[in-house]
Amino acid sequence: MKLPFYHIDDIIKTALKEDVNYLDISSCFILDETHRSTARYIARADGILCGLDAALRVFTLLDGTSAFETFFQDGDEIKKGDIIARVSCKTTALLQGERTSLNLLQHMSGVATMTNAAMHAVAGTNASVAETRKTLPGLRVLQKYAVLCGGGKNHRFNLSDAAMLKDNHIDAGGGITKAVTLLREKAGHTVKIEVETRNLDEVREALQAGADIIMLDNMGIAEMAEAVSMVNGRALTEASGDVTLDNIREVAGTGVDIISMGALTHSVKAFNVSLKIEKEPT
Repeated sequence: MKLPFYHIDDIIKTALKEDVNYLDISSCFILDETHRSTARYIARADGILCGLDAALRVFTLLDGTSAFETFFQDGDEIKKGDIIARVSCKTTALLQGERTSLNLLQHMSGVATMTNAAMHAVAGTNASVAETRKTLPGLRVLQKYAVLCGGGKNHRFNLSDAAMLKDNHIDAGGGITKAVTLLREKAGHTVKIEVETRNLDEVREALQAGADIIMLDNMGIAEMAEAVSMVNGRALTEASGDVTLDNIREVAGTGVDIISMGALTHSVKAFNVSLKIEKEPT
């Protein structure tokens, strides 16, 4: 699976306009336009690679003569010291695109690596791991793609994908039963309805109202396990709220079908990758 360039290009161009503006003073004033270099992407940690196509695309947009040699692909496990890829292009383009390229590669690999760690933590249980809509503005498509590369599953992409009745919808809309009934009357036949619940009484009401997915929001482990038992397979159950790599195994042990983690996208640690020019022999 690859991201289409019409998504990648818009993001890259926005980033380059921000970073380069119209002139890279450091590079353009000391290097001839015809000067060319080759650089290597080097992994500085162990993890899951993601965003390589986007990272390399930066240089294609800056220099149409850019050439690449890749040794891994998105979703691959990489080790500290691995050479991920080589890029050869005009040196001015290499220096102008370096930061944007690394920002994309480091962030997306960070998301994929954390997702993969979460998947390993729940291995052998019923649970799958998904992100949320707590994504960085403009980067949602990249972040959700990175979750897939890490072995996770995607939650809804936007508000049009599925109906999710959160606490504010329920409080403003007259309660769970009324809100679900209105949705069933007006929404298309392909629309799934998820209801966020805060306690067992709301779980019971959501189940009786015919929700397809019941979110167990910020519940304790014992209450969550009781909710899963109450639902008994009649709807999918999703655990959400303050899930971390430290407690995700315990959450999965309640029997929930899905665990959604905002941390996969809103506060992930960047993966350490460097881009180093290969020095010519003297």
